[in-house]
Order: sequence, then structure tokens, then C-alpha cells
Amino acid sequence: MNTNTIRQKLHSFLEVADDKKIKAIYSMIEAEIEDSSEDYSAELKAELDKRNDNYKLNRSKIITPQESKKRIQTILSKARVNEL
Repeated sequence: MNTNTIRQKLHSFLEVADDKKIKAIYSMIEAEIEDSSEDYSAELKAELDKRNDNYKLNRSKIITPQESKKRIQTILSKARVNEL
């Protein structure tokens, strides 16, 4: 059975399982669930909020990966020229 099928079966089971079974399953994997949650610093949250606000207000531009690669290559090319 592939992982996707297992996920679907578990999800279906969890939707109808009784409270006792849900608590038992959770207690088995609680540590992993808690470890996997990301805790962001207040500084990072503020920066992400600022960037999101700027994006919503059309103050910032999203570029494609191709454009990003092109810009990086340009910077590297200029750096190589300055080394000579």
C-alpha cells in the first residue's frame, strides 16, 4: 500500500474514530507533532508581515525563478570582472 493510500485511510479513520482512540493515537505521536511545529521569532514574524503587506499593496514585485537566476548571473559576472 502506498503512502498516499495510507494517508487517506488514516484521515478517513480519524474522522469517525471515537475520542478514546483519537487520544491514544495522539499520545503515541504527540512528541513528533510538537517537534514539527515551527516557532518563529517575533522579528521574523514582523518581517514576514511587512513583506506580505507590501505585496498586497503592490509595493513589491514577485519575480520568477528564471528572473532570479538571471539576476544572480549578472551579479556574479560583474563580480568576476571586478576581480580582474
